[in-house]
Amino acid sequence: MSSRRNTNESYEKLNSALTSGLVGNFYIFHGEERYLLEHSLNTIRQLMCPDGLESFNYRRYEGKDLQLDDFENAIDTLPAFAERTLIEVHDFDLFKGRKTSSSNNENSTGPSTSTQSKDDKERIASIMSNLPEYVCLVIIYNTLEFKPDNRVKLDKEIQSHCQVVEFPIQEQSKLINWISRRFSALGKRISNQDAIYMAHITDGYMAALVSEIEKVSAYSDNDTISRSDIDAVVIPVVNAFAYTLTDALLEGNAQLAINTLEMLFSLREPAQKIIYSISLKMRQLLTARVCIENGISQKEFMEICSIRFDFQARILMDTARKTTLDKCCNAVIYCSQAAYDLNSSPEPESRLIELLLHILSD
Repeated sequence: MSSRRNTNESYEKLNSALTSGLVGNFYIFHGEERYLLEHSLNTIRQLMCPDGLESFNYRRYEGKDLQLDDFENAIDTLPAFAERTLIEVHDFDLFKGRKTSSSNNENSTGPSTSTQSKDDKERIASIMSNLPEYVCLVIIYNTLEFKPDNRVKLDKEIQSHCQVVEFPIQEQSKLINWISRRFSALGKRISNQDAIYMAHITDGYMAALVSEIEKVSAYSDNDTISRSDIDAVVIPVVNAFAYTLTDALLEGNAQLAINTLEMLFSLREPAQKIIYSISLKMRQLLTARVCIENGISQKEFMEICSIRFDFQARILMDTARKTTLDKCCNAVIYCSQAAYDLNSSPEPESRLIELLLHILSD
């Protein structure tokens, strides 16, 4: 839990500085919550590049196309009609380096790769450690994983010169308050319970919630949003369906289980994605059952399973209390067998139905 607090602190520190109009020299942005990341990035753009000056003092590069000479020239170019220059680099891995095809080996049977040379990495470290005051450099990890090796001197040196900001999924209380504020800005009210429900069926990602809140607000004729308004226009994510499905399976509710699976099929969700979600929930339910039998708290259960929200943990714990340890163990085994068989099955949907029936008949 301490690492989660630290990552929130990095975002809170950035947010406080930007609110005061203060923009630093060098940032690394990464994390799951793309809404907060993009919001912070847009704030930096607005502060540093007012309307009309973007073409003079704003540079954006994609990591896969980045040439160090061009990058260094951009850093050395003085800003025009402003005090500072903003440089964004998207998906450039400072720590692992770029992968380049090797064509030196004529006997090679396939494309081999090599990591960025030590000279290039030292050059990057030198650039990052000597950024002029008029530059704001932001390295954004979109699809690449932010994973520095703190045993490597150059990796540590690069980080020592920047503010590493993680944008994590927001904790429950902040997320629910944010949902309420978004509805309020659209002239609507929503209860805490319905806000929690909406967060649950969207997996709690603010980027997804923005458009869903707008849809629900436009759909509802009432000042207060109801559960039926949400269900009418918001399509739950696979993870939300998985809670309903596993609950139905362990309670022996065959009709609900089959209906839920058919809904997933109608949304054209891949069988592999469905079995992954079901398997994950079954493993979490097994862990919840073990925790219940050993007097382990819900908070500790959340830490063990890396569950973000109290309401998600509560659903799992409530379901686990209604079943047995043996049934949970068997369900995990059946899911593992089904996942193994799925890749070679000519009809993966039929294999999933067999899995459901197997668990129901246990």
